[in-house]
Amino acid sequence: MGSAGSKPDHLSSAAALPSPQLLEELAKFFRLLSETARLLLLCHLKQGPMDVASLIEATGFSQSHISRQLGQLQRAGLVRCQREGVRLIYTADDPLVHDLCALVQTQLKQRLEHQLLQLQTA
Repeated sequence: MGSAGSKPDHLSSAAALPSPQLLEELAKFFRLLSETARLLLLCHLKQGPMDVASLIEATGFSQSHISRQLGQLQRAGLVRCQREGVRLIYTADDPLVHDLCALVQTQLKQRLEHQLLQLQTA
């Protein structure tokens, strides 16, 4: 805690702020996850490895759309690809995305439940 009359510790040091480069990387990561199609693909891949044909069937997206989104996820290191014969099998086993999505879902659920409670008591 900061001393009397000073800023709290979490605000007192500019050194604690992320660098502009880190902020840019964070922004890129969150932009990547801001696309509904990519989130849906990650959700499917969290359930187990899938090829593009299975992802087309599961999502209804076109092959080109899925390939484009998977390419972005792969470049970001969130999805891996392995060749099995003529098929490419995609997996998403990075716990970061799962943990982050679970955290956000929990927070959103709590916020919506609180808003619902306020509406019911109004």
